[in-house]
Amino acid sequence: MDEARAFPAAARTERLYPAFVLLLAYGLRRGEVLGLSWDDIDLDEEVIRVEWQMQRIDGQLTRTPVKTAADRRHLPLLPIAREAVIELAERQMVARRQAGDEREETGLVFTTRHGRPIEPRNLGRTFERICDQAGLRRIRLHDLRHTTASLLKKMGVPPSDAKEILGHARISVTLEIYTRGDGESHRDGLGRVADELFGDRGD
Repeated sequence: MDEARAFPAAARTERLYPAFVLLLAYGLRRGEVLGLSWDDIDLDEEVIRVEWQMQRIDGQLTRTPVKTAADRRHLPLLPIAREAVIELAERQMVARRQAGDEREETGLVFTTRHGRPIEPRNLGRTFERICDQAGLRRIRLHDLRHTTASLLKKMGVPPSDAKEILGHARISVTLEIYTRGDGESHRDGLGRVADELFGDRGD
């Protein structure tokens, strides 16, 4: 939990901070984040529609539909995500005015400074750099999904809800993460057993 809190604080000044908010808060896949368009974010209904992904096909970054029905999901626009994307939209308006005709208009939420799709590997490199600078363990960018799943578990979110949030095709995938223990969980669980068996007996 400490590391999960430390990362967004370290990423706050980054241009791609809103992407990391979505990756960590929702457990989105890298391609899903980079495939979001402004049409997928409904500020009035407060919904994020995850229906597209960015993939490299035949050497070209291409926006394609997500692969399965489970991948296609509508998620509530959390206040932290709303704040981040609104701030990003304002920055994009400034960049659009400054770049003029040199900026491409793709409609994507996350773009390079010239409006083009972001290379997924570059998002990963930025993530690694932030981790290194903040003194955090370096994990794969994809592993943020496991972080989100672990936090959902810790917060008591049912596996069935976590499955839909994360876009898992099978509940077994979610349960594999949910049943993975850790030292803190072990200590808490054993502590409860000890309290039940050997708690205050009035000795």
